[in-house]
This record gives sequence, structure tokens and C-alpha cells, in this order.
Amino acid sequence: MKNISIKIIPLSKADYDAWLKLWQSYLIFYETRLPPSTTEKTWRNLLDSNMPIYGFGAWVDETLVGITHVVLHPNTWNTTECCYLEDLYVSESARGQGIGRALIEQVYDFADKQHCNRVYWTTQEGNTTARKLYDAIATQTDMVQYRKKL
Repeated sequence: MKNISIKIIPLSKADYDAWLKLWQSYLIFYETRLPPSTTEKTWRNLLDSNMPIYGFGAWVDETLVGITHVVLHPNTWNTTECCYLEDLYVSESARGQGIGRALIEQVYDFADKQHCNRVYWTTQEGNTTARKLYDAIATQTDMVQYRKKL
């Protein structure tokens, strides 16, 4: 692993094109499609200070190589908010260099500063590469997710 300098900062309006490229790659990775209106709304929400949705970008040599989106929300089991790490993606060419870990650590730091009681996320069971990292930096729960599309 080469020694690289990773800069992680909140996403800004100027980052749209670079973000969109990674967002589309992320959707392809998860074999899904979203209408352009959903992508545009997601981007607007990430920049809207009135929405509890935040985006961070990982930069290496002025290139956006990773993104993460988080949602803060109240919960019934604590008096402080939870931080849901909803999306995490690192470009294929930048994987294995600690960028995913750095993005998650940024989320941990952000959530701590927001006085959240926990950070949590889900991933596909077969996402073994990512799960090796997740197993090293968090605790897998025994919860099983159910979903009904509306």
C-alpha cells in the first residue's frame, strides 16, 4: 500500500460532477437504477442545511475518490440522535488504500460532534471485501432487516 494523503471534507456545490460520477458507479455496484429526479433530490438534500442529511468526500491529489452520506435521526431507545451511514463508495482505482476506513472514521467524528449515540449501517451479505473492514472497525449485530416497498 502506497503512502497517500487523504483529505476528507463536506461535499460542496462545486463537487457535483465528481460526486455524480461516483454516485452512478455506486448505483451500478449495487445493481440498481434511480430516476434522475431522485439523484437530483439527493444532491440538493446533501447541500441543504435544513436537512439532516450530510455528505463527505475523500480527496486524493485533487481528485474525489470516495463519498459517504449520512442521515441523523431521533430514536426511541435513547435521548440523542442516531447516525445512519446510508451510502459509502470508493472508486475501484482507489480501493485498498485506507479511503473507506478514513471516510468511516470521519463519520464517527462527525456523529460524535453531533452528540449521536451510535453510527450504524447495512451492507449486502456478499460484500465480503467491505465487510472485512467493517468487522475491524465496528460490531456486527444479530439484527435482520426486513423491508416492504411502498
